[in-house]
This record gives sequence, C-alpha cells and structure tokens, in this order.
Amino acid sequence: MSDAHPDTGQPVGFRVDSRPAALPQAVALSGRYGAVERLDAARHCANLWDAVAGHRHIWTYMRSGPFADAAIFADWLTSREETPDPFYYSIVDSSGRALGLASLMRIEPDMRVIEVGNILLSPSLQRTQLATEAQYLLARYVFETLRFRRYEWKCDALNAPSRRAALRFGFSFEGIFRDHMIIKGRSRDTAWFAMLEAEWPARKAAFERWLAPENFDANGAQKKRLGELNGVGP
Repeated sequence: MSDAHPDTGQPVGFRVDSRPAALPQAVALSGRYGAVERLDAARHCANLWDAVAGHRHIWTYMRSGPFADAAIFADWLTSREETPDPFYYSIVDSSGRALGLASLMRIEPDMRVIEVGNILLSPSLQRTQLATEAQYLLARYVFETLRFRRYEWKCDALNAPSRRAALRFGFSFEGIFRDHMIIKGRSRDTAWFAMLEAEWPARKAAFERWLAPENFDANGAQKKRLGELNGVGP
C-alpha cells in the first residue's frame, strides 16, 4: 500500500500512528496453563537448572551454554536479569516452577519494532500447551499493551524446529540473511520471520481457538493443529 506524496506525487508509504511503542516491563502475564513473568534469577534459578541440566541439545543454537554446573548457570542467569535489551521473562507452570525462558529484544520503540528471541524450552516444556500459550501471551502483550506494529522471530537457518515453530505460531517467512552472524565460532545464516499488527487479530483468534480446553481430548491430544488454524500445511 502506498500514497502519493502531496508535493511531488511520488509513491510513499501510507501514514501510520508514529507515537513510540512502550518498553517491556516487569509484568506477569497469566494464562490458563501457566504464566510468563519477569525473570527473577534468585527465585527461578533452581527450577530452571533442574529443568535444563544435562540437556545439551537445547543450547546448540543459543549464543550461550551449555553450562558446566549450577553455579555457572546462576551467574549467567543473573546477568540476563540485569539487561534491558534483551528483556528476559521466565515461563512458569501453574505451580510456579520456571521451565523456560524467552526475551523481548532488539527493541525499537520509535519504529514500533520488537523481536522475540533467546527462547529456551526445557524438555518438560516442549510440545506442551504452556509452550504455545507463552508465545500467545507475549504476542498479545507486544501488540495490545506495548503497541508495537512489527513482531519479529529470527533463528539459525539450520534450526528446523524453530523455523517450523515460527510458521505454526503465525509468523511469515521473509527470507535468509546469509553469513549474518558468528555464533560460538561458527557461521550462521539467519532465517527472518515477522508478524504484523494488522495480522494479529487473526493470529490471536487462532491461538485462542487452539488453547481452548475443547480443542483437546480426554488424553490431552489436540484436535485441531495451530498450524492448520494459521493456514500452514503439515
């Protein structure tokens, strides 16, 4: 979509609300299956370490980790709590146990652009309703409370599970940035995905339909796939 420049007639972008978006805050976003809350290293560290220790594969595409012991992990987690960007959240279950992490990052309030990243899901969190609900809660917060208009997801182009997850959650693939980064001494091509403010109402409806209790049978198996609700093939 474009407009004609009022003086030159050249095509220019359409006008948007240019008021800056708000910065992420230390909020608790509660859902049906758990919550997303501001990382508190002292309170969350023991549960997180129990959930991730010994699972080296979950760190392969991360900038940091795996960690040799709980003390080194605690130091790293404390350093994450102190950063304003990335702004870290813990993913906690209904009993309050922290089972994973996610952050809002590369925050550009003036451009109303933000990214979700540093997503660390312990094996006990993977493929659960809470793992999906956490993404729903963060997206809703980004669009409806903070007022961002572009929500990005980026990952190593070789990280097939992350790429599938982005599509399942309703992000659109936008391309590959070649030789984009060096992570742990290795070259990384980066796959870029994004969800837009205008797309959020439809994505929100798909999330909520998938998360509804009636979408699961007595054994907890899903009846409708989220990817299917978002128009993504098998």
